[in-house]
Amino acid sequence: MAKKSIAGDSPDLLTLDVEFDDPQILGDLFGEYDRNIVAIENRLNVYIAARGNKLKIEGDREAATQARDVLVGIYNRLEDGQEIDTAVVEAIISMVADPRIAKSTKSASAQKQVKNALSAPPKVMIRTRKKTIFPRSVRQADYMEKLARDDMIFALGPAGTGKTYLAVAQAVSQLVTGSVDRLILSRPAVEAGEKIGFLPGDLKEKVDPFLRPLYDALYDTLPAEQVERRIESGEIEIAPIAFMRGRTLADAFVILDEAQNTTTAQMKMFLTRFGMNSRMVICGDPKQVDLPDGATSGLADAVQKLDGIDSVSMVRFGASDVVRHPLVGKIVEAYEGKDATD
Repeated sequence: MAKKSIAGDSPDLLTLDVEFDDPQILGDLFGEYDRNIVAIENRLNVYIAARGNKLKIEGDREAATQARDVLVGIYNRLEDGQEIDTAVVEAIISMVADPRIAKSTKSASAQKQVKNALSAPPKVMIRTRKKTIFPRSVRQADYMEKLARDDMIFALGPAGTGKTYLAVAQAVSQLVTGSVDRLILSRPAVEAGEKIGFLPGDLKEKVDPFLRPLYDALYDTLPAEQVERRIESGEIEIAPIAFMRGRTLADAFVILDEAQNTTTAQMKMFLTRFGMNSRMVICGDPKQVDLPDGATSGLADAVQKLDGIDSVSMVRFGASDVVRHPLVGKIVEAYEGKDATD
């Protein structure tokens, strides 16, 4: 456990001392070549100095407090035996420095959620054959709880927030444990703003480029030989949404990716495939629609019609939930700001 005390402060600047009980953890806390410390300093504009198991943080009042919370959050995860990499560190920084939490006068509940997430090991996790996945933001924790509990989940928001990845991980976990018999991954075969023309090869070779992100998530959570074997046996099916018509998807975990590119007819067809003992996750970014001009997105239509129905959950991610490179979150914010003024 980390011990925290204020060593001295002024109206604008603050110096915080943070002492950690277990010096064996500090190497992982700092990261190779102190990369975690450097990341915190650069993102929050603070200075961090270490002596033994004590760290001194200097910066403006808000930034220094945030840096302390980040360090304590990393330490608590390491103490719990979790692995820490650059992405986890960036996610913790983003969680602590979320402007909606740091600056909003109405964010007491959000602040409490963040404090709980940093001060205690996450209560939710997803275990797969290759790794155990922990939430990297408060909203991811909420999403993971819903993935394990609810029958139908709509995951809405920009790229890089973990919508599809976490859904695939939960699906793989349930397939491995036997709570579902099949894993069905689908997405519309819509080109992202460009015409790529005729594609050579058989049907699988034609549609695989559109489904590549789903394959990537599978290979990250299952050994390659298991992925291939389960695809061959039919336990895992990856197909365009057009292949879903006329089917009833029972005893299955069903994921629809890039759902913003479905038409209203396609979305209705897909949602009505829902069968007994199944779970369905619909992932998409309502602001990234690649349908022809004038076409209504099936995702937007479904969210409007189904929001508030029992057993249907809506999880809305934002730019601050992006867990890729921090620049991705800034890019999303820049585009959303421009779109709002156009």
